Amino acid sequence: MINLGVEAKDKVTGFQGIVTSRHTYITGCDQYTLSPPKKEDGSLCDNYQFDEGRIEIIGKGINKEEITSKKKGGPQAPSLPSK
Repeated sequence: MINLGVEAKDKVTGFQGIVTSRHTYITGCDQYTLSPPKKEDGSLCDNYQFDEGRIEIIGKGINKEEITSKKKGGPQAPSLPSK
C-alpha cells in the first residue's frame, strides 16, 4: 500500500505528482491518483490514475496535517426519502 501525500512518478510515462487518492476496485486492482504541480502560467494540470505496480515513490511529499481543515469539504450525500 502506498501512503497518500508522498511524491511519486509513473514508471511507464514518467508522469509525476503527489499521491492524492487511492481507488480499490472489486476486481482487486488498486490505483492511485497523481496530482502534478501547476503549470508555469499558473493553471492547474489534470490528475491521472495509475496501477499500484507502476508507482515509484520519489519524495517525501506533503503531510496531510498541512492541508486538513476542521470542516470536511466535498459534496455531502443527500438524505434518502423516508418510506
